[in-house]
Amino acid sequence: MNIPQKLKYTKDHEWIKVDGKNAVVGITDFAQKELGDIVYVEIETEGEDLAIGDVFGTVEAVKTVSDLFMPVSGKVIEINKALESEPEIVNSDPYEEGWMIKVEMSDDSGLEETLTAEDYQQLVSD
Repeated sequence: MNIPQKLKYTKDHEWIKVDGKNAVVGITDFAQKELGDIVYVEIETEGEDLAIGDVFGTVEAVKTVSDLFMPVSGKVIEINKALESEPEIVNSDPYEEGWMIKVEMSDDSGLEETLTAEDYQQLVSD
């Protein structure tokens, strides 16, 4: 299982990459494997201000639908439009091409709740 060291992780299986006041968010390799073949990604929160824990979209796999949760508070400034026509990118490349949203953080205190790669590895190994 791929768990890049440079990222932060949530207990809801999202990853976050912070760059100053902005962040990129997606789902982890573990999450996409658990979901199976992803057939649809719905994110309609572009331009919205969301709080930590708010649902920013959903991922639909062959057998289930899963909510996507905000790891930080902020404004969704961009969504990955490629996922509209090619949701399977999340399965093949969850950490690069399969990113979900870009956020301008209004409050980065949520980062205190994130997990390191080692902690996330422990979470999914239990």
